[in-house]
Order: sequence, then structure tokens, then C-alpha cells
Amino acid sequence: MFHVQMNVRRHRTLRPRTRAGRDLLKLSRALSRVEDTDSAIAWQMGFHAWWTQHGHLTKQRSTDGWSKWWTHDKLRKAWLLLSRLSANGHLFTFVTHGNARTTSPLEGGINNGIRTTLRNHRGMSEAHMKRAAEWFLYTRELTIEHAYALIPTTLTTATLESSAALDETDDLAPLVAFHDTTLSAEEGLWSRSGWAGRP
Repeated sequence: MFHVQMNVRRHRTLRPRTRAGRDLLKLSRALSRVEDTDSAIAWQMGFHAWWTQHGHLTKQRSTDGWSKWWTHDKLRKAWLLLSRLSANGHLFTFVTHGNARTTSPLEGGINNGIRTTLRNHRGMSEAHMKRAAEWFLYTRELTIEHAYALIPTTLTTATLESSAALDETDDLAPLVAFHDTTLSAEEGLWSRSGWAGRP
């Protein structure tokens, strides 16, 4: 979508002089708001309305007596670009098949989802980040029901033995606060001295 919009902008510039050029540029910008089948149909209806009103300009030719050329060549090129992509069914492939809107793996591909997952859950250890990325890939490759089925639900013998051993020594084990309001050095909350602590 980004490259389609850039190609239309290259033909029409950012400030087209004609009404037809301005309307076509608005239609290309409206591609960013297409997210589902209904909005894709609405865009195509708008594109057809543009053709009904301004389509005759794409057929006009000029001549100097020796040669002929398209009178509105840039407008015609921008219209042909959108028209061919729409007619071939390539313009809204992401709506039809449910794939990413962009060809860039960083902007809308599978890598972007992993990056967003890690960004939304900052503070995880490296092992936890790997498991989160693995889980994200599982949910994209498999159905969510199948992914949940991969979670072990039965206790192993080793787990039962270790839990029994903890129960026996529970009275001797020191109390550990997993959630507390006190400060810890690991969080970097102690007052600092030296150059780094200068006001």
C-alpha cells in the first residue's frame, strides 16, 4: 500500500492543480483506511465515482499536427496504476487472504508481531522472551485451541517429589516475599554517589 501511494504521489505530486488530480490523490490516501471487505468495497465505489466524473480526461489526446500525446499523461498514469491493481485483484489481497497490508516484514509481517509482543511485555528475562516469541509463533501457525493443548496439564514424578520435599521443609525454609513494597538493589533504586549521582 505504501508503494502504491508513493507511485500515485509521484505522478500527481503533493499538490495537483486539477480537481481530478486532487480527488485521485485523496483516493490513494484513503487506501490507508481500508481494513476489511466493507471499506474495500466503499473505496472501489469511490474510485468508480471518480471515473464517472473525470474518466473522460484520461482519454483526451493532444496533437501538434505531426505527433499525438495524452493531454493529461500524469493523471492517466496514476489512474491506470490504481485501475489495473484493482481489476487484477491485487490491490486488496490482504483483505481477501488475511495477510499483512505491507510487504515489509518489519512493518506488518510476522517479525512485527514478535517485536510488538516483546515491547508490550518489557522486563522479561531472555529465556522468557524466547518463550513469548515461541508462543506468538505457535498461535500464528496453529489454532489457539491446538496451542493451548501444548501446555502440559499433568504433574510429572519429579515435580511431585520436589513439591513433597518442599512440604517437609516448609517450616525450615525462610519466607520469601514475591510481591513487596520494599526497595531492592536489582531494581536500581538505591541512591547513587559519585559522578553518576551528582545533582
